[in-house]
Amino acid sequence: MATIPPELRYTRDHEWARQEGDRIRVGITAYAQEQLGDVVFVELPKLGAKVTQRQSFGVVESVKAVSDLFAPISGEVVELNAELPNAPEIVNQDPYGRGWMILIAPSNPGEWEQLLTAQQYEQFLAEGGH
Repeated sequence: MATIPPELRYTRDHEWARQEGDRIRVGITAYAQEQLGDVVFVELPKLGAKVTQRQSFGVVESVKAVSDLFAPISGEVVELNAELPNAPEIVNQDPYGRGWMILIAPSNPGEWEQLLTAQQYEQFLAEGGH
């Protein structure tokens, strides 16, 4: 099974969230990119877009499927990964690092506590993870 970094939080839709000061960096998990296969396209929201927890904020397309991306937390998109439009394969190569997608200024920081811990996410995957 893929590595599950313990310092991150997770969604049941296989996004990860990392607290960076008062911002939340978001991407998809190693499990998600493995299930998708080779990522060929990533559609992200516009800078300044408002996102809502558990609602779609973009799309990732692979050789196997097109999947919605779901916001782990509500807020405003304050940064986009500018590398992804021209190099979507970074998501496969480094999902927890250079393959990040958006940076959110949270509007409801309490939503953080609703996300899964690494241990809970690992258990979720062990139980079938869908």
